[in-house]
Amino acid sequence: MNKTYMRYIACMIIVAAGITLLSGCMYPGAKRQEQSVSYRESVERIQSAINAFQQDTGILPIITAGEEVPRYEKFRINLDQLNKQGYMDQIPDTAFEQGGSAYFLIIDEESNPTVKVMDLITVQKVNDVQRLVDEYERSHPGQWPVTQEEETYPGLHEVDLKKIRGEGHELLSVYSRQPLPYLIDKSGRVYVDYAWDIMQAIDKSGTAASSEQGDLRVLLTEQSYFVPVKSLPYAWVDGTPVAQAEN
Repeated sequence: MNKTYMRYIACMIIVAAGITLLSGCMYPGAKRQEQSVSYRESVERIQSAINAFQQDTGILPIITAGEEVPRYEKFRINLDQLNKQGYMDQIPDTAFEQGGSAYFLIIDEESNPTVKVMDLITVQKVNDVQRLVDEYERSHPGQWPVTQEEETYPGLHEVDLKKIRGEGHELLSVYSRQPLPYLIDKSGRVYVDYAWDIMQAIDKSGTAASSEQGDLRVLLTEQSYFVPVKSLPYAWVDGTPVAQAEN
């Protein structure tokens, strides 16, 4: 069992003892998100509208995004279009467009268009940490605020929030409500480390993971309404999920 997995186990024990979600997000729906908003009804309503729209038009009502947009941020649903064209009587309150803290996306757009939730609180926290990391590098040229010299994964380190005075940006997972680390690559880009959640998803699936399985993040979308936003692909290596740094 590697050091990263042991650290997650320790985090789970701490949370069970009473860690609570920190407040203070720019999105109006942050308070509702902290209270464990259920997205079931919203997702079902939007999925029904998407199915009807595609059947009538042959296309999907998505907002165009460039090739550079990451997989789990890319195909954002045009809720305004669905509403104005009568496929939805109103936009769900959980949506950012109505003051909520989520974007609704489509994944598997070519084979099985499926509605999922992108948590904007997670996005905002990563953006805040990214800003602090960039400020740190400007005052410490050529250095990144990492917890230790040893890499957490090949080409990736864990961000040391204390070094950037970012303790207030602790992130709780949308999947498990456990605290998740932030990762940083060699170029200084920040990501969320979803390895703990992936391990839980593997355990829940009841099947053994394999190095031939491909990107393990798909397990998270199969078992939840949420997409693993601000993440890297994960591979199964020596009995644990390993984030794959971009080249």
